[in-house]
Amino acid sequence: MSIDLSSDDVLSELTSCQARALAVLRGGDNVFVTGAAGSGKSYLVRYFLASQDIRRFPVLASTGAAAVLVGGRTFHSFFGLGILEGGVEATIEKACKNRQVIKRVREIQGFILDEVSMLSGPTLRAAEVICRRLRASDAPWGGLRVVMVGDFAQLPPIDRAHGIGAHSRRSSGDSRAWAFLDPVWEWSALNVQYLQTQTRCQDAEYMRILNRIREGVVDSEVRDYLDSKVVPPMASFSGTRLFPRREETERFNLSKLASLPGEPQVFESVFSGHAKAVEQLRKAAPIPDVLQLKENALVMIRQNDPMGRWVNGSTGWVKAITPTQLTIRLLSGRVAEIEKAAFSLLDADGEVVASVTNFPVSLAWASTIHKSQGSTLDRLMVNLKNLWEPGQAYVALSRVSTGHELCIESWTPSSIRVDEDVIRFYQNSVPAAAAEVPLTP
Repeated sequence: MSIDLSSDDVLSELTSCQARALAVLRGGDNVFVTGAAGSGKSYLVRYFLASQDIRRFPVLASTGAAAVLVGGRTFHSFFGLGILEGGVEATIEKACKNRQVIKRVREIQGFILDEVSMLSGPTLRAAEVICRRLRASDAPWGGLRVVMVGDFAQLPPIDRAHGIGAHSRRSSGDSRAWAFLDPVWEWSALNVQYLQTQTRCQDAEYMRILNRIREGVVDSEVRDYLDSKVVPPMASFSGTRLFPRREETERFNLSKLASLPGEPQVFESVFSGHAKAVEQLRKAAPIPDVLQLKENALVMIRQNDPMGRWVNGSTGWVKAITPTQLTIRLLSGRVAEIEKAAFSLLDADGEVVASVTNFPVSLAWASTIHKSQGSTLDRLMVNLKNLWEPGQAYVALSRVSTGHELCIESWTPSSIRVDEDVIRFYQNSVPAAAAEVPLTP
């Protein structure tokens, strides 16, 4: 059973700003849907897509991991961008001679781009020029309808052309290649729809603190609040710890699993598809190649339940294990019975080229900050020392719906930062109707 996203009941559950944005999405404008973490951007997009033909209006994602989770394709593969080898112009010339790219671009009516903040300006510009050339139109994006979704106050762009990733260190004077800094952003004539109402966080005090942290502000109120959440490391903590690096995460999870009695039950993920695509899926899939479980292991569900009983990020304790089903007592108190599920990697044409099947869970004593983006955690412990990217601290802290479920091992003011370009962007670009928009001086 699945939720009918076109029903009047679901429509009545939209917030006022979601309903306003939906009316714009159903019009003809190019749109940028943005807002703080937990403001319902993904839910709104799923609602809008329920009435669209995804063959004519595909979902594209900025990273492979995001594409697998949303059932879409990567932006780079769709437009034949690769890693922008040789520069923007060389990439455009090569893509415009690619028959498959020509066919794709000419057949669609538009597209949705998820997590736009992680795409650089030159990458976006290359795709826009490709669209105009292949569609023989001087209109922005060659007349295609463009819907971009994301929050620039979260993780910054990945610069594929220079091997610069979201977690790389940069000098303080080196400006990031944010998409909105490139002329292509203004040229795209995006109608900005800012979602103000929080659908994840219902804790007014914590929401106020999160808004300050999103701005990069560390005033006395923020200091006092974060200090009040500092606790010594607790072996009995029932929740997920976030680390900035994958190695720390894997080491912590395996050590916690080893501390439980008995031998682990091992479930190998079953991959199928073309060899190269399978290797790509191994890197992008939200589940491990080999899943090790024991009773009383803490796990995270990595898929949204169509019936709304859990979400991507819901955590709980494994209570029973069979070859075909896991019984999990969620931290919310609900009991979930989870069967094996498939995650697919789509090629640029929307065809499944690789898939992986296993229980859609991962060990949840720890996760990386990067992989937690887009998920809602039940309980959280995080170390906010030595973070280096703008938005990292905000992404970590905004994973829980209430400050009551937050524990901090340690923190430093220098880890809470926001790019000044992002502050200026939201000050200048958000409609005046969004009177309570964060990121103000």
